Amino acid sequence: MDVMIRTLEEKDFNQLPSLLGDLGYPSSKEDVETRFKKIMGNRLYHTFVAELNGEITGLLGMHMEYSYVNNQPAARVIAMVVKAEHRNQGIGKGLMQKAEQTAREKGAYMMVLNSGNRDERQAAHRFYERTGFQGKATGFYKYL
Repeated sequence: MDVMIRTLEEKDFNQLPSLLGDLGYPSSKEDVETRFKKIMGNRLYHTFVAELNGEITGLLGMHMEYSYVNNQPAARVIAMVVKAEHRNQGIGKGLMQKAEQTAREKGAYMMVLNSGNRDERQAAHRFYERTGFQGKATGFYKYL
């Protein structure tokens, strides 16, 4: 299996709605184009895809953020998905390695991510732990 991990390009947009649906966030092609053009235009965001034989099989999106308690940025993974039929084949690991490499190059002192507590997220939690993440916090959110 020859998977290429690379930076997202506009030509990939048409494959993203189904991938985001797998992540639990159904999106139209129009929404994807609007959203990802904004993301790609922001230098703090980095989006990587896994491509296998012309098919986008995975995506990882992260952004660099600054803290009030540290002088170095942190890299926050805000989207991570691999198509169900391609899981457990090293694609997620490859995406995470690319993200970590980029975070180091950008001077990050740590990587962080949030993941829901739903039962279907338990396999993802085990993956994150295998790639070196530690569960340390409880998150809260409020819709505005």
